[in-house]
Amino acid sequence: MVNLKINGQSVSVPEGTTILEAAKANGIDIPTLCYLKDVSQTGSCRMCVVEIIGAKALQAACVYPVAEGIEVLTHSPKVKKARKSTLELILSDHDKQCLTCSRNQKCELQRLTEELGITDIPFEGVMNTYDIDDSSPSIVRDNNKCVLCRRCVNACKNVQTVGVIDAQERGFNTKIGCAFEADLADTACVNCGQCIAACPTGALHEKFSTDEVFDAISDPEKYVVVQTAPAVRAALGEEFGMKMGTPVTGKMVAALRRMGFDKVFDTDTGADLTILEEGNELLERLKNGGTLPLITSCSPGWIKFCEHNYPEFLDNLSSCKSPHQMFGAVIKGFFAEKNGIDPKKIYVVSVMPCVAKKFEKSRSEMENDGLRDVDAVITTRELAKMIKETGLDFVNLPDEKFDAPFGEASGAAHIFGVTGGVMEAALRTVYEIIENKTLENLDFTAVRGTDGIKESTVTMGGMDVNVAVAHGLGNARKLLDSIKSGEKNYHFVEIMACPGGCVTGGGQPICSSKTWMTTDVKAERAKALYAEDKNASVRQSHKNPDIDILYKEYFEKPGSHKAHELLHTTYTKRSKF
Repeated sequence: MVNLKINGQSVSVPEGTTILEAAKANGIDIPTLCYLKDVSQTGSCRMCVVEIIGAKALQAACVYPVAEGIEVLTHSPKVKKARKSTLELILSDHDKQCLTCSRNQKCELQRLTEELGITDIPFEGVMNTYDIDDSSPSIVRDNNKCVLCRRCVNACKNVQTVGVIDAQERGFNTKIGCAFEADLADTACVNCGQCIAACPTGALHEKFSTDEVFDAISDPEKYVVVQTAPAVRAALGEEFGMKMGTPVTGKMVAALRRMGFDKVFDTDTGADLTILEEGNELLERLKNGGTLPLITSCSPGWIKFCEHNYPEFLDNLSSCKSPHQMFGAVIKGFFAEKNGIDPKKIYVVSVMPCVAKKFEKSRSEMENDGLRDVDAVITTRELAKMIKETGLDFVNLPDEKFDAPFGEASGAAHIFGVTGGVMEAALRTVYEIIENKTLENLDFTAVRGTDGIKESTVTMGGMDVNVAVAHGLGNARKLLDSIKSGEKNYHFVEIMACPGGCVTGGGQPICSSKTWMTTDVKAERAKALYAEDKNASVRQSHKNPDIDILYKEYFEKPGSHKAHELLHTTYTKRSKF
């Protein structure tokens, strides 16, 4: 332990602790902008500067380690003057259209301006102006609102190891961009949206689809069906002031119904369907010597990362479409046929925690007979905006159930939104099929938790099946490299692009750096989905009665010709740059 004083208060903290962490642990808040726990610790914005008695210069608290006996002043006149001047300089080159900004009232720059008492900006002069890059189907980049904190750069380069953006030029001309001035769409960006989640301002946001969805709802010629991913219900309540980790499934369904959708379905049905198809694929490869390990295909950010960086693993990928794409095909196939609806009139909207789904739905492979599986994708944030625009009192809405016939998914499907959830759901089903007996304990805790890479061995049918789970593309890279080198040998691997899985996807409610510093967001949101799983009447995908009907009346069996036609896909080798 190291002993020091902060604002005259004696404190003791572990060696290696930064001044920022020591202050936070003792109830003292130091403002930050470039700092984001586990993502960005650069000290570049200078908002967290503190005065150390005896030192010649102010020091950045987010990177300065504590030392025995030092005395720190976090809000001395000298410190406050420096912070205020720094913030005024940042604001002098910032697009201040706050009222119409996507991050209005959730902007860390806006919050700092209020907290530091900035009422005027004394610096006048030339401002940088930039063209908005909206080339990507998923992400919009507006450098006019960028504060050069580099949190997006660190998320992309260090956490996700994609590295398609970085700081360019020098001094006043510094900007964040892609190599050779390329548009984001022309790079190896995987559309994961972790840059959006890291950004403290409105410089990055998803490409909005709310207007086209409202237009579809208002079109009497369209039959508009909405489906919602499991992770959405775990976070949507945060947009309405509810405690993190509160499941809001019933209120979400009620809101969607009141917004005018013709049917409100659960993407979890598609997740259950994925388990049957993917489980069958795993069994076929284990029995017949197919390419192993089989790697899950639910995360479109991971799929594009693999296409760009590890094309040698494309044969390892499950050919299954992601759950919402599968379900879109089911809605325009089975559902349309059973209800006598022209599939050309059906408009499928997916509510997703993910901005990569916007790219995925536009892939050429995601259609059948000229019909797109999914017509529009909106994020959790976009849904919240639509609910507010509709004037609904979300918190006080009654709890309602999804529409039949796709209203009762399994608990296994609920946990798809958590890292390890797809693996656990698959093991619950595959184990019973191989062993031909009931699984007594459905909780595969070895693949749960927020460790970057998790491993386990499950004995099934007299065979030891080695499985692994990775979340965050930096961890995926480590895992794939260990497989390539021969260091590791697995039969089944789950990879999710976003750290923590879908619960912390790029389309989820934005959390401030303060929240990330004090809360395990991944774990808190995961609690909501594990609770729904625990309370589900059916907790295994193959025991979902709706799935049983789908196979009996439409697909015949997992892996059938019709199933491959509608539920499976192919992949494309892409440039690394």
